[in-house]
Amino acid sequence: MSALLIWQPVKTVLWRRPVAGSRSLGANINWGASDHELFFNDVDITDWRPFAWKLDPFTDARQRLAGTVYHVSPDGRWLVSANLANMRRTQPGYGVRVPDHVPPRNVGPVDDDGLYITDTLTGKSRLMVSIRDLLTQADPPVRMDQPDRQEIYAFHGKFNPQGDRLMLSLRWFLAQDTPQWDMFSINFDAVRYAWVTMPFDGGPKHCAVGPEQWEKGGHHATWFPDGRRISMNLSIDRGCLRFVQVNADGSGLRKMGDNLVGSGHPTMHPDGRHLLADAYVWEEVAFGDGTIPLRWIDLSTESEKTLVRINTESHAADAVLRVDAHPAWDRTWRYVTFNAFVDGTRRVFIADMESLI
Repeated sequence: MSALLIWQPVKTVLWRRPVAGSRSLGANINWGASDHELFFNDVDITDWRPFAWKLDPFTDARQRLAGTVYHVSPDGRWLVSANLANMRRTQPGYGVRVPDHVPPRNVGPVDDDGLYITDTLTGKSRLMVSIRDLLTQADPPVRMDQPDRQEIYAFHGKFNPQGDRLMLSLRWFLAQDTPQWDMFSINFDAVRYAWVTMPFDGGPKHCAVGPEQWEKGGHHATWFPDGRRISMNLSIDRGCLRFVQVNADGSGLRKMGDNLVGSGHPTMHPDGRHLLADAYVWEEVAFGDGTIPLRWIDLSTESEKTLVRINTESHAADAVLRVDAHPAWDRTWRYVTFNAFVDGTRRVFIADMESLI
């Protein structure tokens, strides 16, 4: 079988700039406002402090920034990031690698860690909102049992496409006398999750999706193009994984289709009709041989086409080194980038979606 089977109207190439949401773990490479701005993370091994670079790839001019990057605002002015040194405490392979003794443990709702903001013009960084603020100010609240006994960490941080609102994920587990994590393993069943949203300029905070929903099973939330709703996978329907949407304030949680099986990393197109998703190799819609579909779903009819059948199974001994297709739209909403494992290595592809939209 060919490693790459392409549905004819979709053309694929190896690279095109810019790609919305495209990044690699740890380095978290993001485009800025133009071709002349790349942002990515590094670690100063003299004090094991993570920091970000602003790089012009054409001239190699670079500026060291005080903070780190998980996501860049659409105008390239701001970086948002949780504490990258702490990320692997809830999921191995994320964040940056530093000695275990360097980052402190967050036991209880701390006020000195949370979501950080960095000005890409001045290079200065500050704590934008603390974990304590998120837990005490969110309405509806994050439902957390005995918060003073939990280890609580911030994880994903994402701008909406308009750059005026943020979504931040919190993860926590019961604190023990010794850390209940290491670089290579974590008991995911013991971890709880929540998504909190807030305006970029400050204001009301909301728990959009809390642990009472996440515990049903789910993954991969992201903004709708309108910047006011969130899409994700959630086992909301008798234990079946479904595509769902929810408003940023936590209201309006509902399935996006009665009969559509959720999978992968779903993203909505601005036409409000089409949903793009991939799949993990173990999910129901995968083909069972290491290949997975890029799914082009018409929500109005609950029908779908396989745009690309692509191999993502790398047979890596460490799950951290897996390959996820993780499709992401470019800023014109014409091109889609995705990953694959082809000819013995990870590759990045671009699909031209003009004939479909």
